[in-house]
Amino acid sequence: MTTARLSAATSILSAVAVGALLVGCSASVSVEKSKPKLSADKLATIVAEKLAATTGRPKPDIACPEDLVGKVGNTTRCRLTADDGSTLGVSVTVSSVDGDQINFDVKADDTASPAAN
Repeated sequence: MTTARLSAATSILSAVAVGALLVGCSASVSVEKSKPKLSADKLATIVAEKLAATTGRPKPDIACPEDLVGKVGNTTRCRLTADDGSTLGVSVTVSSVDGDQINFDVKADDTASPAAN
């Protein structure tokens, strides 16, 4: 009978020790929600449309070098190329993000660079 009591006591102590280990451990995983992104091509199209609407002129030829990540304050520089080959820098700055919607401001430089010869 002493063997049965020792086995039972050992089992109870083992269960308590395992329970204490499980209760004493915790884990947390933080997964950062991915930020929305606007492709460089789509950004160029939207910038061209905004500039055309603002100036009342046809959509200019715009090229953007990179995707725009939807984080307030992120910026990128696009390039407007005129019919005569001159270029104008255009700054794009994220002003707000609402879910997957990226809102941004567009500002063209004051002076253009002449066409390359």
